[in-house]
Amino acid sequence: MGPPPPSARFASVSRPPAIELAPGVWRVPTAPRDLVNTFVFVEDDGQVTLVDAGTKRAPKKVMAGLAHIGVAPDDVTRLLVTHAHPDHVGGLSGLRGRTGATVAVHERDAAYVREGKGPVLDRGTLGGRLLRHKGKSAPTPVDDELVDGQVLDVAGGLRVLHTPGHTPGHIALLHEPSRVLITGDSVWNAFNRMRWPFGWWCTDAGLNRRTASALADADYDVAAFTHGPEIRDRARETVRGWLADRSVTAG
Repeated sequence: MGPPPPSARFASVSRPPAIELAPGVWRVPTAPRDLVNTFVFVEDDGQVTLVDAGTKRAPKKVMAGLAHIGVAPDDVTRLLVTHAHPDHVGGLSGLRGRTGATVAVHERDAAYVREGKGPVLDRGTLGGRLLRHKGKSAPTPVDDELVDGQVLDVAGGLRVLHTPGHTPGHIALLHEPSRVLITGDSVWNAFNRMRWPFGWWCTDAGLNRRTASALADADYDVAAFTHGPEIRDRARETVRGWLADRSVTAG
């Protein structure tokens, strides 16, 4: 018997358009190899909250993920943003237009989203000095400005952890009922291992590394990364150990 046809070989490694992290919590990859992710929270009453909007081309992938989960675009009522970089807000205007959802971002990144201009980059790096700002995106209205420690009425409670450095208003999000942590870009799990984001992509790379201690303080079972696949096995211990090895400690 000869080898299976190409379609059969590739079908065995195809990925679903949405991956369940916990009941009612999903990850939607919007770029190859899980390099960029959007997250979906589905309420008992069917309302949906999205976290991050990916690049300008991401809304098509997000719509496919929602269809896979079994929810419609008009079920989406809120769009939360971890930070104002174009790989996280590039698709924001498009998703807002498709869903009519409100947009919420930390108060220190809100102006960047409204203006469609990325935050200033770290002048202590060559890339930061050359580029000055991290890209542009379509200006998008912001309905709500978030603050550190705020618990959002999302699927039983979503806590805002302000972790500045990558951008001034960068946040992680802890979903306490499911014990899922969305790290934002404080730490990546991309290219087959945990790593810091590129220093020249940060507003203040040193501050980003210091505020990442919030990820060691938090209590969770699944670490979900905006860049890269989640960690499910001993997630908190893995992230905490990685940070400790880099002299980043809790509180």
